[in-house]
Amino acid sequence: MTLRHRAQAVILALGLSLTSFASLARPAPDLVLKLATGDNDEKIAALNALGASSDADVLPLLQAMDDDALKVVNEKRVLIIDGETAIDAVTGEKLAAIPDNAEDVMVNNRVRGAIGAAVAALRISSPDTAVRLEAVKTLQGGATEEMLPLLDRALAAEKDASVRKLIEQTRAGIQLHAQDVKTRLAAVETLGQTSDPANKQLLLALLAKDGNTYAESDENVRAAAQRAIKAIDGRLARGEWLGSLFTGLSLGSILLLAALGLAITYGLMGVINMAHGELIMIGAYATFVVQNLVRSYAPGLFEWYPLLAVPVAFLAAALVGVAMERLVIRHLYGRTLETLLATWGISLLLIQLVRTIFGAQNVLVENPAWLSGGVQVMSNLILPYNRLAILVFAASVVVGVSLILTRTRLGLFVRAVTQNRSMASCVGVATPRVDTMAFGLGAGIAGLAGSALAQVGNVGPDLGQSYIVDSFMVVVLGGVGQLAGTVYAAFGLGIVNKFLEGWAGAVLAKIVVLVIIIAFIQKRPQGLFAVKGRFVDA
Repeated sequence: MTLRHRAQAVILALGLSLTSFASLARPAPDLVLKLATGDNDEKIAALNALGASSDADVLPLLQAMDDDALKVVNEKRVLIIDGETAIDAVTGEKLAAIPDNAEDVMVNNRVRGAIGAAVAALRISSPDTAVRLEAVKTLQGGATEEMLPLLDRALAAEKDASVRKLIEQTRAGIQLHAQDVKTRLAAVETLGQTSDPANKQLLLALLAKDGNTYAESDENVRAAAQRAIKAIDGRLARGEWLGSLFTGLSLGSILLLAALGLAITYGLMGVINMAHGELIMIGAYATFVVQNLVRSYAPGLFEWYPLLAVPVAFLAAALVGVAMERLVIRHLYGRTLETLLATWGISLLLIQLVRTIFGAQNVLVENPAWLSGGVQVMSNLILPYNRLAILVFAASVVVGVSLILTRTRLGLFVRAVTQNRSMASCVGVATPRVDTMAFGLGAGIAGLAGSALAQVGNVGPDLGQSYIVDSFMVVVLGGVGQLAGTVYAAFGLGIVNKFLEGWAGAVLAKIVVLVIIIAFIQKRPQGLFAVKGRFVDA
């Protein structure tokens, strides 16, 4: 948000406008005249004084100046322009017409920055906590020594802990240049307890040298600044490490959703389904369709459309999966190469079908408000709500699949067929029906992955191509048909990949991960978890 928009928002929030300016208390005439006729330094000094006055009645004047709606007549009278009329900024007198000799007040970027700081200083007494928090954040980059009494009063009255913390940091930033050494030391200690890179830059400025002279003359203050910088660096490093860990977990949850369905179909039937990525894509496009339908026919439910899209995405992908198994894959069991080529052809067919229906360009899937933004844990660590939601969603899907496989009749049949197909058939299990239902379940889970991916990335015909290789790596590494192995492999690959990216870059990280998997499979072909069974020596 620009400084102009901030000022306008605050004025509206406080119920102030140019039309009501005439009834407000008048700012000091000398300050108003300096705003209009002084040089840039005098204008900034006047703005600082107005910002420190705690008088919210001057906000319309500041807005007018920021909107280039301030004019001066004969360097004596300052007018606020309101359409075709004008208001005297000192007396509040309304003029029916703008004088012909009225001249524009010149405002450069430096002065606009001071306007923003003055507006922020006036907002700091707002009854709205969010407004006060934003005001202090703005002041951190432009507070002056004249605003210290204002900050002291705000700190004494502030009840919110987060706002108090920012006010203390802002005061400390100003007090770094105080005359008293103890005050400067206290300011350094305050800033050293934060993890804000901006505060680190303030402390580094104290250690800057001009020839043989330090910016900070006192040796004790410089030593304290060095310790504070080291402490901030430590917190920033922890934030980066935690950020990589969260990003790895987020990637792992996406890989888990993408690979979970494949683990069922590949583990049960040994089918290398090259169209699995396109089943993910179908789930994403189903989410797009649900979004548009809800927007058109039930706009009041738009905030909850992702929840409505989940069952639709599952059913759409599951039906396509059942059709694939019934029409093609069933006739190719035991013929690995033919199955691979057939499913690859199906993937191309599905991609072209989507391009024909929706177009070749990516489609827009919007996040509702509750999936937008994030929670700031540290100054350099923000956890996006949509990524947190996917983590929770992935955990829910894993629990659901686990319950299906361990607590239902279908799950019993799937586990029996996975371990020994011929024996399961001998005891009466209808293996063709189990194959169809299991393939539909796996395809439906792929659709759930697409529904989740629609909230964090682009939705296009080639969406599934980005995840098919990674999905197979997760399944092979975790162990064929092993749910626990899929979970460990997905999160393990996600975390390792993100930490390697920070060290070697994205491309080299992919290569290293692939080499690690190949080396691991050479030593342990069954993956992390082997299928349990019995071996009888004849």
